[in-house]
Amino acid sequence: MGIVEQLFLGNSVGAWLIALAVTVTCFVVLKATQRIALRRLSRFAETTKTDLHDLAVDVIKGTRLFSLLIFSVYAGTFALTLPTAATKIIEAILIVALLLQGALWGNSVISFLLARAVKERMEKDAASATTLSALGFVSKLVMWSIILLLALDNLGVNITALVAGLGVGGIAVALAVQNILGDLFASLSIVLDKPFVIGDFIIVNEYLGTVEHIGLKTTRIRSLSGEQVVFSNADLLRSRIRNFKRMYERRVVFTVGVTYNTPYEKLSAISTMLKSIVERQQLVRFDRAHFKEYGDSSLVYEVVYFVKSPEYNVYMDIQQAINLEIYRRFQEEGIEFAFPTRTLYVHQEIGERISN
Repeated sequence: MGIVEQLFLGNSVGAWLIALAVTVTCFVVLKATQRIALRRLSRFAETTKTDLHDLAVDVIKGTRLFSLLIFSVYAGTFALTLPTAATKIIEAILIVALLLQGALWGNSVISFLLARAVKERMEKDAASATTLSALGFVSKLVMWSIILLLALDNLGVNITALVAGLGVGGIAVALAVQNILGDLFASLSIVLDKPFVIGDFIIVNEYLGTVEHIGLKTTRIRSLSGEQVVFSNADLLRSRIRNFKRMYERRVVFTVGVTYNTPYEKLSAISTMLKSIVERQQLVRFDRAHFKEYGDSSLVYEVVYFVKSPEYNVYMDIQQAINLEIYRRFQEEGIEFAFPTRTLYVHQEIGERISN
């Protein structure tokens, strides 16, 4: 009997040499295929603007050496006659390796998508990058947890009791950190739903200011008086938020009071006069001007118009121009502005006058 025909661990030396040759050949072919594909895709990715080729490059780079080696060894075992127990062990190792490699590919995909989303948001909403990073971490944690459970189940571990224990432990942890988790999910809601972004001027209850930072737990607003107001994200979403940055036009209501001794003819012309003054302004849409009511010390006119810009300074410039023009026109027409006055009437009884 030759050396090739001698038995070793239930297989001839020739069979072991064939298995070794298959393993080496398979590994060399797989490694060469990886390098060629990586080289060609890298060149092609440099000439295109799409991100999918970059993602393919990252996925190929994420293919680890141990995965190629284990798959090559598994291919070599087809040239051997192995016991059932050994075959099951090799298959279990192969499945675990494939699960681990799949997790690495998934990790590359999540990192790529996260980096692209952060890049797109950095210019518009830099604070959301932090929340997106946290969301990416949670996604990776969930994926690796699932991979771990699948690997343990494939190795014969009873994961039912483990999952039940993790469920009870998860509930306990969730109860302990429910405020933190509430703020975290509120942060995700803010990023995804966008009720406001950095730079928006908002009013929350009696607080008002410009959004300066949106974090995982808190949102910070720079008030008009200069101090920073900090809200927890959960409390912020439970409040009524008025976002003035989303305002397309501003509705303005103001009143003008004239004296009671103003002649009827001039009272009739004031509404038309106010309308013409407002309509001459730029970025203005006139609504109405009416003699509203008899006030305590004035005849009150109410004017309503819309400024076609959300900027507060634009509104104030227009209102200032309107006020100056009203003053000039009233002065020309001899119409007097009313100011708070009180007239005291003294009534003296006849008997009191005789006694005096």
